[in-house]
Amino acid sequence: MERLLFDVLIAVHILAGTTGAVAFWVPVIGRKGGETHRRAGRVFTVAMLITGALAIGMSIFTLIAPMETHPHLVGMFDAPFIRGVFGWMMLHMGVLTINLAWYGWLAVRNGRRREKGREWRNLTLQPLVIIAALNCAMQGWLIDMPLMMGISIVGVATGLTNLWFLYKPRPGPMDWLKEHVKALVGAGISVYTAFMAFGSVRLIPELALNPVMWAIPLSTGIGLILWHWRKIDAQTRARAAAASPRHARA
Repeated sequence: MERLLFDVLIAVHILAGTTGAVAFWVPVIGRKGGETHRRAGRVFTVAMLITGALAIGMSIFTLIAPMETHPHLVGMFDAPFIRGVFGWMMLHMGVLTINLAWYGWLAVRNGRRREKGREWRNLTLQPLVIIAALNCAMQGWLIDMPLMMGISIVGVATGLTNLWFLYKPRPGPMDWLKEHVKALVGAGISVYTAFMAFGSVRLIPELALNPVMWAIPLSTGIGLILWHWRKIDAQTRARAAAASPRHARA
């Protein structure tokens, strides 16, 4: 019965993740601010919340019964290794995905009303992702898995930078939009990382923990974030120049 339920979780997880992976590109490369952007963003956010929640469920099953939930890995990896990578690390990735999706959604919904982002779910998710990340690093150290220690940096950085925005004394006028981009592109990174890393376990198990499988979505996502941030800064400077007294006199 447990194995059947685990397989159902995997199937729904893949369906939700695929939906999010497709919807991700509509707001990223399409026209910003329109109805299509907003609809795709809502689909992406909901898909990421479901995907993250199911990842947490799968991780719990793995922690309880690692060999039974991953029979295709029997003979290749031992139980502590499977618990670490497909239990603790997936738990971290699930919490991270939920954190980024919810935080990013609130950032754009609230805009400059930053204080509205200090609602209990958002505030709970920040220390939660930091704890999950630190635990992932510790479990990685215990089984000598540098990848787990490396990926935990993302969770710690996410929680700390989110809290910094929520409480920093003087946020910039467009910081909320930068945070929206950072979070939702970050959630996109997580789903593509899952496809390329965890998903490859069933097809080519030896590639699952190859750093390249993790580096491709991470580097792509960081590039997208920096590119959009640069556009936001350029638009902010253009608006400021247009509103300056010198421009008005001209």
